[in-house]
Amino acid sequence: MTRVQEQNPDKQPLQKAENPWVEGIKTIVLSAFLAFGIRSFVAEARYIPSGSMEPTLQINDRLIIDKLSYKFKAPERGDIVVFSPTDALKKQNFKDAFIKRVIGLPGDKVQVKGARVYVNDQALREKYIEDAPNYDYGPVTVPANQYLVLGDNRNNSYDSHYWGFVPHDNIIGRAVVRFWPINRVGEVDSQPVDPGNLTPGNLTK
Repeated sequence: MTRVQEQNPDKQPLQKAENPWVEGIKTIVLSAFLAFGIRSFVAEARYIPSGSMEPTLQINDRLIIDKLSYKFKAPERGDIVVFSPTDALKKQNFKDAFIKRVIGLPGDKVQVKGARVYVNDQALREKYIEDAPNYDYGPVTVPANQYLVLGDNRNNSYDSHYWGFVPHDNIIGRAVVRFWPINRVGEVDSQPVDPGNLTPGNLTK
């Protein structure tokens, strides 16, 4: 680091310049502290190890996870979230974080039938999924402060229809930006899903 010499009109002894090695160490410690703070509270990088979110997210995609916004607002339907293993998953010895799409909000009734997902008896518009689900599930009601999450690769995703709901406190953050590979750099479009007045042609990809 370059020091700027100050004028000393009173001709008092100037403070001795600090050893450059000490300054370097201070800079490294400060940088590490800031990086840790940003990773712990603001954002962090994650990669995709499986195909459970295809076609939206591909294996080895690198993402930036926003860890701050959910401190001010609740997750929304359609958000792609990263979360730590639930109690049910811990019992199965899962330790790594999961990434899935929020489908059911607290209080929602969710059901999968006839190759479609229904929330509060309304079919969802889902143009981002790999294939329509080939299983039936529910109906279930999402408990307070919990979320039902599904993978976009519906038939190849270990998600809420197997092991249950995700407590709000388990959610680490929301996937916002893909920074690798280069040809796929850009915002991760959550494409929110709405249980509205949908026509059959709008239900699935």
